[in-house]
Amino acid sequence: MVRKWQLPLQTLNLVVGFMVWVILSSLMPFIKETVPLSPGEVAWGTAIPVLLGSLLRIPIGYWSNRFGARTIFCISFLLLLAPVFYISKATTYVDLLIGGMFLGIGGAVFSVGVTSLPKYYPKEKHGSINGIYGMGNIGTALTAFSAPVLAVSFGWTTTVQMFMILLVGFALLTFFLGDKNEPRVVTPLRQQIMSVYKNEKLWLISLFYFITFGCFVAFTVYLPNFLVSHFQLDKVDAGMRTAGFILLATAARPLGGWLGDRWNPFKALMIVFAGLALAGILLSFSPSMQMYTVGCLLVATCAGMGNGAVFKLVPMYFSKQAGIVNGIVSAMGGLGGFFPPLMLTMLFNLTGHYAIGFMALSQFALASLILVVWMFYQEKLQLASTILEKTGEAILITDTKGVIQSANHAFSKVTGFSMNEVIGKSPNILKSGKQDAVFYQKMWESIKQNGYWQGEIWNRRKNGEQYLQWLTISAILDDGGEVQYYAGMFSELTHQKHA
Repeated sequence: MVRKWQLPLQTLNLVVGFMVWVILSSLMPFIKETVPLSPGEVAWGTAIPVLLGSLLRIPIGYWSNRFGARTIFCISFLLLLAPVFYISKATTYVDLLIGGMFLGIGGAVFSVGVTSLPKYYPKEKHGSINGIYGMGNIGTALTAFSAPVLAVSFGWTTTVQMFMILLVGFALLTFFLGDKNEPRVVTPLRQQIMSVYKNEKLWLISLFYFITFGCFVAFTVYLPNFLVSHFQLDKVDAGMRTAGFILLATAARPLGGWLGDRWNPFKALMIVFAGLALAGILLSFSPSMQMYTVGCLLVATCAGMGNGAVFKLVPMYFSKQAGIVNGIVSAMGGLGGFFPPLMLTMLFNLTGHYAIGFMALSQFALASLILVVWMFYQEKLQLASTILEKTGEAILITDTKGVIQSANHAFSKVTGFSMNEVIGKSPNILKSGKQDAVFYQKMWESIKQNGYWQGEIWNRRKNGEQYLQWLTISAILDDGGEVQYYAGMFSELTHQKHA
């Protein structure tokens, strides 16, 4: 029964962690009325929680594997009490930076669930489970929506202190309902990192999450202040629009995970990055409020789907190192939300508009789209290669001129010829001489008419020994319907060997 509680419990914990994580960005329009801040200081004040929230995801992913989600969530929520209270008493920019730095713990707890929850479910459900857990992103929407409303009635300092009640409540809830017997992984952190850091797929997956989750975080912390200063919206209205962005991105996340499970994570990511590229182009033209809204909602949909689909790739390549890999990928995603608000502010100060920054988003998305397509076809090629090598049947592949292009290990085992000895040669080296020209003429007529031939045939090993085999030759067609290769698959009929 305890195991069934873990998905809803940890998802709610993520909601609370993310609610606390974005306190500063959601309340910044109110805070800067009492704490003097320049535009650059506002940008750093909203971005700094993202920094620690990103870097801490790596050790927290490791600690979650070692000590369990129950322990890490409880400790994290209790540690967050101090920076939340400190921020409520802030009177200077430095106070906000110090408190905001440690608010990052709220964002770092994301690594807890993506490390812990897959232990309770089969691999084919990991995309959907992480997608559901990722809906904890809605915590940022709850803060973006509720914090400005509460600040109007109670003031921003009291509003910040209210979050302490949530932290204590969920620390107690997790203590009593968390799984005390969660399976542990105690492999040293350095050993886990050393086992994965040279794998290029880790860094490609990290790049994809850097873009998708980075967009989500960047727009979450950037929109409230931007909508007030650029479009002169009311602070509560800006908060509600930001909440709408977050809600859409959150709803799209399980959709991305589901598509990753049921369809293909690479195909889902192709749609994601094509959409982000289009959104970046649209936003770069400094559109009206209506078109800007369309661009932001497109970013929300694509980023949310991407966030869900990316974590389907992790168990595909790192089933034994999921904890540390989830931590690294999550950290890269968080860093993806740290830099864009700072870059946008710097570019605006230099140029007077945000066009270059949004165009950069478009270019990064296009580059990621190309990499996803490359990984998709690499995966198909690797699958074909694995099947070729692991199947028990001997396989020989020739081009249309009858020149051998490839053979597998089973072929070498049956015939005695190594791959290097046959590539570039003709299959005639295998002929036994027992079949006449008429036999081969009928064989190729069947292949041309039906696309394949199969039957018994005598062939010869490297040492000259003749043997009987069951052979199937199939024509491999390209997309235009033209024959590109011929594949021969055979097995030895051992009961009729002939010397």
